[in-house]
Amino acid sequence: MPRNKKKKGKGGQHGAVQPFSDEDASIETLSHCSSFSDVTSVADEGGEASEDTAQEDFQYKLKGFIDSTVDKSAKTRQGALDGLKTAMATRILYEFISERRMTITDSIERCLKKGKGEEQRAAASLACLLCIQLGSGIESEEVFKTLKPIFKNILADGSANIQARQAVATSLGLCTLVAEDDFLDVQATMECFESLFTRSYARVDGTCPSISPQMSQLHVNALLSWALLLTICSVNQLKGVLKTHLPRLQQLLESDDVNMRIAAGETIALLFELARDIDSEFEFDEWEELCNKLNALATDCNKHRAKTDKRKQRSVFRDVLKAVEEGDFQSETIRFGTERMTIDSWVRKRTYDAFREFVGSGMNYHLQANEFIRDVFELGPPILVDSATMKAMKISRFERHLHNSAAFKARTKARSKFRDKRVDVGEF
Repeated sequence: MPRNKKKKGKGGQHGAVQPFSDEDASIETLSHCSSFSDVTSVADEGGEASEDTAQEDFQYKLKGFIDSTVDKSAKTRQGALDGLKTAMATRILYEFISERRMTITDSIERCLKKGKGEEQRAAASLACLLCIQLGSGIESEEVFKTLKPIFKNILADGSANIQARQAVATSLGLCTLVAEDDFLDVQATMECFESLFTRSYARVDGTCPSISPQMSQLHVNALLSWALLLTICSVNQLKGVLKTHLPRLQQLLESDDVNMRIAAGETIALLFELARDIDSEFEFDEWEELCNKLNALATDCNKHRAKTDKRKQRSVFRDVLKAVEEGDFQSETIRFGTERMTIDSWVRKRTYDAFREFVGSGMNYHLQANEFIRDVFELGPPILVDSATMKAMKISRFERHLHNSAAFKARTKARSKFRDKRVDVGEF
């Protein structure tokens, strides 16, 4: 995965600011990464002045959120974190955030250390969105270097709020994928996750440990983050994982928690895919026993399980069984704007699901305009479409704004190419 200075931004003083509503998000997305727009499109939408004003209002609101993350009121801090999360999930804010990244990082650090459950959860999610906005490079590495020790402390602290630990388990995985620059550190983080989800493995005598639903969810999140990092492991690391964990992961298929069964099944499918990439003749000693378990879950009629759980489980395990037996994957096409992307492997599915966990309904928008995410999924630079073509295609107002600002960003990047003094840290 390719890898793509230090200036603290300080907004003015603002009163308590309410987080975005869904309506705010849909409206504000229309003017998302710059105040510049194609002349024709601007004329169609009512002039440049109104767009400039909307951009200024939006940035004023963001500065208010940043200031409010240090408010004495926990409710105000929570609202500010949620507002920043919504903004980052629905817009490209690189220029604005880059100047203020350390200020935002300081706020996240404070909320993680001193906040309670919900505030810590929001701060952990915001950290991930901040890294997604900054992309893979020096800036996100700086952010992650500050927050990683705090994440790991919360994750390892059995007395910490369980919801905070669950959120950190998910955020640490994606932040590592985006911002970690050392494979040994990636491996160390994977070992942190292993120390959690392996507690759900069967005991030596074959009995399953008794785990609360909340703790089970923590183990699920740790397993999914661990699986995400498998996608960037070296061949030697993968060989070690296949030997150590593949035989034991199938024990999780017997968990009482449907989410754990599904996470384990998808991780097993991912491991088989990666193993066959290394060796097309890969064989697993317990293959037949594993297939029998997967088939039982794909046709589960257990009367003691909820109908929705059984329906969800059967659908997933039909696909997992095909992956293990035949090396098959049920492809899915994602359409966004004038483009489409095919989810055609378990690696791509795990990566897509991890990003979507944080940006939610903004995923299609980020696929169109976020250069880092486009790079992850090998989509190339944002596609530039001229105004006449966009009108002929009758695409939405939002998409016209998207293409216009993408065009502006591309022009700016081209002009700045030889003036940019930032260091290229190579590939990760």
